[in-house]
Amino acid sequence: MMKKLLFAGLLAIFSFSPSFGQNSFNIGGHVGIPVGDIQDVSSFEAGLDLAYRFAFVDIVEVGPLVGYTHFFGENDAEDFNYIPIAASGRLGLPSSFFVGFDIGYAIALKDQADGGLFYRPQLGYNFMNVGIVLSYAGIAEDNIDLGALTLGVEFKL
Repeated sequence: MMKKLLFAGLLAIFSFSPSFGQNSFNIGGHVGIPVGDIQDVSSFEAGLDLAYRFAFVDIVEVGPLVGYTHFFGENDAEDFNYIPIAASGRLGLPSSFFVGFDIGYAIALKDQADGGLFYRPQLGYNFMNVGIVLSYAGIAEDNIDLGALTLGVEFKL
């Protein structure tokens, strides 16, 4: 419970922080192939993300992110779903490429699952207001590591 309050507080702080450049609201979706401990019971992952990033200089953006991640169970296995709340950062590279990293806490939406540390390193390419993002999304839950190699698209509004 304390972790949830901590990340909710961080989200509130980021939401009211002063900005120094052009801020951006991003909405995106991704699909992925489960890896790690979850790959035995899930064959597909999908999710949505909302982020509001503050541009501090031309190539650095930081801000809060909230999302929804769903691991689809295969055969008789149950689905697992989470709400990640995280800090999101991006570093622009030459030729419209970028690297990013999201880190926070994933809240489990099932009583049988606990939440855990959420992390997602990314590599992407922007063209106009659309970005293509390749990432590894992971949730470290107790002694279980849930992960997915994902491909996504995001829109800067």
